[in-house]
Amino acid sequence: MKERNLRVVFMGTPEFAVAPLDKIIQAGYEVVAVVTVPDKPAGRGQRISESAVKKYALKNNLNLLQPEKLKDNNFIEELTKLKPEVMVVVAFRMLPKEVWSLPSLGTFNLHASLLPQYRGASPINFSIINGDNETGVTTFFIDEKIDTGEILLQERIAINENENAGELHDRLQELGSHLVVKTLQGLEDGTLKSEKQELKKDIEYKYAPRIFKKDCIINWEDSIENIHNLIRGLSPYPVAYTHLVIDDEKFKIFKIFSGYYSRETHNYPIGKIIIEGKDILKIAIKEGFYFPKEIQLEGKKRMNISDFINGLIDKNNIKVQ
Repeated sequence: MKERNLRVVFMGTPEFAVAPLDKIIQAGYEVVAVVTVPDKPAGRGQRISESAVKKYALKNNLNLLQPEKLKDNNFIEELTKLKPEVMVVVAFRMLPKEVWSLPSLGTFNLHASLLPQYRGASPINFSIINGDNETGVTTFFIDEKIDTGEILLQERIAINENENAGELHDRLQELGSHLVVKTLQGLEDGTLKSEKQELKKDIEYKYAPRIFKKDCIINWEDSIENIHNLIRGLSPYPVAYTHLVIDDEKFKIFKIFSGYYSRETHNYPIGKIIIEGKDILKIAIKEGFYFPKEIQLEGKKRMNISDFINGLIDKNNIKVQ
């Protein structure tokens, strides 16, 4: 392993940030501190939850910082004493200028899109929801606004036709990890030059805001492609859902993790469920049928569609809405 000279502070929280941190260490860089969110209660039992980045840092005996407030004087003083030359940010909170302006070579972020496309919190989900056939990763210098700083490097990747957000996440995580190291190398040897993000008049720019529960409701009146893209774009989290209706009584939340569609002409009302045999369930939509493969009822475990069919009592007067 080549020994590197840069003193690096890494900031991140979820699993997506672990691989880039690991690649930085494997490349021989000195990670003088890892910054992540404070522990917090999560789930029904409100057990204290540690971030994926914290778990990695503890396992590898890295200097760990978990500030409650990023503008806290003690935290900023601690960072200053570490004399970082570069800060690397992956899936973390918005930083105040007092923090991102500290390193001599700057603070850069890894973003899971080809900026300036899909600025915001959910670029992986929205690239699939919108039916794109290409996305990528970008490293860029952080500035006062969100995802607007000067671009350092980008890598492109094709989105597979039936790929879901989880699968794309994993591929972008790997691609982004290598791009982070490549960016560090370019900053270290002085060969990397940043470029301003420019919004061109002839290009439609899409955004990736935070996703809320209301955004996950399936509109069965929508086009066949939009329904399919929403479902795969929200899988495996936060998951697209509808309501199961039996005998005209709204039953339970019906989450759909995966499925496929078929274009056919039919006379069924939109949302009508048709069951064929022990392992085929199809939902009538405008241009044909949607076939869920893996689902979850509220309060139940995730299951394949054949298990769901076998558990149904009334298989005739059933629909979604």
